Parts: sequence; structure tokens; C-alpha cells
Amino acid sequence: MVDARKYLELQKALGGNEVILSAPLGESSRGRDSGRGDLGEIASGPVAPRNDPIPTAPRNDGGSLRGGEAAEAVSPPGSKKGPKHWTDDAPPIPTAHGIQVERKESGLLEAPSPWNSLDEVAAAIASCTKCFLCEGRTKTVPGEGNPSARLMFVGEGPGQTEDETGRPFVGRAGELLTQIIESVELRREQVFIANAVKCRPPQNRKPLPDEIATCRPYLDRQIDLVAPKVLVALGATAAETLLKVKRSLADLRERVHSFHGIPLVVTYHPAALLRNPNWKKPTWDDIRIARQLLDR
Repeated sequence: MVDARKYLELQKALGGNEVILSAPLGESSRGRDSGRGDLGEIASGPVAPRNDPIPTAPRNDGGSLRGGEAAEAVSPPGSKKGPKHWTDDAPPIPTAHGIQVERKESGLLEAPSPWNSLDEVAAAIASCTKCFLCEGRTKTVPGEGNPSARLMFVGEGPGQTEDETGRPFVGRAGELLTQIIESVELRREQVFIANAVKCRPPQNRKPLPDEIATCRPYLDRQIDLVAPKVLVALGATAAETLLKVKRSLADLRERVHSFHGIPLVVTYHPAALLRNPNWKKPTWDDIRIARQLLDR
């Protein structure tokens, strides 16, 4: 039998401000290691409970990200309240000043980008041998999604599954990212997803500064070509890459930054949520702020 008091005291000592359990105390923990990590575990989060599908937006050939496209999220079983919407109790858009990264002024002698489409960027990435990461890669992972997406996510770098498939966020963290997107009535195919580096670092280590710098022109050009209305940085590496600062997520969250005039929201990387469920509620708030910026 789980000692609830000791568990709560331990969570408090670790800095957790809320406790999320995968099952009621005393019940079987079946499915705990399924890797889904769904947002239904967030306290009061308006998404489906474990093993229930998250409602997704109905298909729209135009790839629109406008509100009202999806059914409301399902309330937990036994709830007396009606279905909740992602806007219920959503935090307001922060008014605190964020970091502004201005677009570099093009000089008269500066050559324009050689890549005029996302496919051309991907082709350049596939043939890139500018840093050590090319030696151990199986496939490059340029990014994927709607080329005219209004919402763009930037992560850290590919993992093993991404390296094998050539697609970003397709492992356990990718499943969770898909659920995060769907929780605010969007679909994965409506957004664009990329990483700070396009090849897998050995043993999934953090990318080195020179590796990030080598891939930076690819990421910058992808953002220019997609021209999203809102950017979301997933984790510290993505945030530091875009904002050109080295600060903690605590310092960068809960404010709206600007990258080349595009509002930028910083939140936790989905892989971090698999390690610490206490970060799911803050992530839920961050993604709802991004969604409000999208509709503004």
C-alpha cells in the first residue's frame, strides 16, 4: 500500500507544486510505462483521461488553425460538469516584457539565401557534412508539417527513432507533442515542427554550440519560409538557440518573446514531461497562451 503522506512530502521536497498520479492510490499501475504520457494526467486539464482518445479537429482542406474547428474535450468520467474547453481557466497572455531578437539587416554585399523552398532546405541538410554529427547519422531530420503553418514548434534535436525515420518527434515525446497540439483543438498536420539541429547527437546528448551554429542557417530559413504567426520553443536548447541567451526555463517562461517580429512562447520539452509529470500543468498553460496568440 502506498504511504500517501510520505509521497506528498517527497513531492514537495522535490519542488513539485502539484501531484499527478497515473492511477488512484491502491489500484494497479497497469499502463504506467506505456510511454503515452498524455495530458489527461494534468490536474484539471480539459483533455481525455488515460486510454480515452483525445478529440481532434475535423478535417479542413485549407489547413486553417482557426478556433472552433474541434469538438470540446471530454470531461473525466463521473464529472458533474459539462465538457471543458481549452479556454476554460486559461491564463491570460503575459504582459511582462520578453526578449526581442531583431532580424539582421541585409547588407548590400550579402548574398541572398540559396534556398527558395523548404524542399531545397531539406536537400541542403541531407547533403550537409559541416559538423561531426553527419558521421553518425542514419538520416537527417529537417522537419515536417504544413509549409504555411501559423504555428511552428522548435525542439532540440533528433533522437534514435527520429534518426531512423527522418521525421521529427515520432518517439514517446512525439506522441505527447501530438496530444499537446490536439489539446488546443489543432492537428499535427496543421503545424510545422523542426529542431535546432538536424542530425542526432551521439547518445542523445545536448547539441554542442558549434553544432547548433552550423544548423542555424537552416532553421532560420525554415522560419522565414514558413512565416508562422506564433513560435513555440520546446525546452532550453531551442529557447537559447532562438533567443541567443543562456537562461533557465523559469526565467524564459510566462512571457512572450519576439523572434524576427514573431511572438515566441517558451515551454518544456515533451521528453521532460515524461520524466517529471509536475511540469505538465505549466506546459498546458504555455500552450494555451500560444493558442490565444494565434487567435489574436
